[in-house]
Amino acid sequence: MKKIKLAAATALLFSGLATAPAMAADEKAQDFTTRTYNAIEINSEVLSSSQLFKYNSGLTFEYPDAVRGIFVTGHSAGGARFDSLIDLVGSTDLNAMVIDVKEDFGYLTYVPEEGSQIAEYEIGQPYIKDPRAMLERLEQEEIYPIARVVVFKDSALAENKPEWSFQEGGQVWKNRRGEAFVNPYMKEVWDYNVDIAIEAAKLGFKEIQFDYVRFPEGFENRADTLQYSKGEYGGDEYDGVQSRVAAVTDFVAYAHEQLKPYDVEVSVDIFGYSATLPEAPGIGQNFSKISENVDVISSMIYPSHWTSYFGIAKPDLEPYKLVAEYAKVENAKLGELENPPVSRPWLQDFTASYLGSGNYLNYGKAEVEAQIKALNDNGIEEFLLWNAGNTYSSGVDYTPNN
Repeated sequence: MKKIKLAAATALLFSGLATAPAMAADEKAQDFTTRTYNAIEINSEVLSSSQLFKYNSGLTFEYPDAVRGIFVTGHSAGGARFDSLIDLVGSTDLNAMVIDVKEDFGYLTYVPEEGSQIAEYEIGQPYIKDPRAMLERLEQEEIYPIARVVVFKDSALAENKPEWSFQEGGQVWKNRRGEAFVNPYMKEVWDYNVDIAIEAAKLGFKEIQFDYVRFPEGFENRADTLQYSKGEYGGDEYDGVQSRVAAVTDFVAYAHEQLKPYDVEVSVDIFGYSATLPEAPGIGQNFSKISENVDVISSMIYPSHWTSYFGIAKPDLEPYKLVAEYAKVENAKLGELENPPVSRPWLQDFTASYLGSGNYLNYGKAEVEAQIKALNDNGIEEFLLWNAGNTYSSGVDYTPNN
């Protein structure tokens, strides 16, 4: 049976706090790292079967035969479009929604109730007026709910806590799009995001999907000029690349551990090209190491986002071939792991006209089906569809191989 390591605080929870699971679940192993924390071994099957450790939200969702989902913004989830998205899922072989809980600028898409652990952060926005009612409707419709939590891209937290971000000339550093990131080396940032994930689990979400689990793109070119703390990752045993990989991997492992009592799956979004490299040096993503610490890995493999990989000069024009070639690489990488996660890639349901004439297709039914078929032909049954405006192609057969 597989063994897992539990931090001291979690071990105490197992032995002595069975009468107060909700309080115990909120405790954190403050000094967690994969390198230094003191641990004991407890059989993971014992832990997973113990109802004493499982928070009950009062909602029941069954994991689908294979997750086939769509992305839903907070505006859509809390507005008139939600009805049409419910209808789309209910009338097709789709069965899941990835709903923004903490969005790209760091704001919550709902206002937490007074007294909530995260209400003090004051980042709630009233896009979803009643998240519990929304989840109850998803339960009624048998739609599997996944909470998207954007982690290290967080302008709101960077502005509120500049010391938790990257600074330049005494100001919070921002990328060319005006977005700020917070510092993955800092445990305070980890706990902030885990608190939000726990709150989502308590609301009734059955899976937490962490996005932007990485350093800013091109960070290797700024690592020596920006001002920031490296915390425990500044020692001589790490070069810059390995310190970033360690911080990102350790966060994922820590978050997964802290969410165990809430009976949720944990997934991570990752750049598709990370699976084709030993590790992505600037952003700190190591595909294999992250995969070892999650239940689901969701590579973003939109054809429009690739350069001439896999010998395909214009990938957006060849959605089947691009996805099929990627799937072969990913299957080989996951095949090296003892306990690989479920593969559930993000697919493209949008038109990348910004690529310029001759370099893109108008994506619709045929292009979406081609990507799904490419996954299915390579043994990957799960997928998620991305369209930032939540306008999805009509008439798509989401199970083309059936």
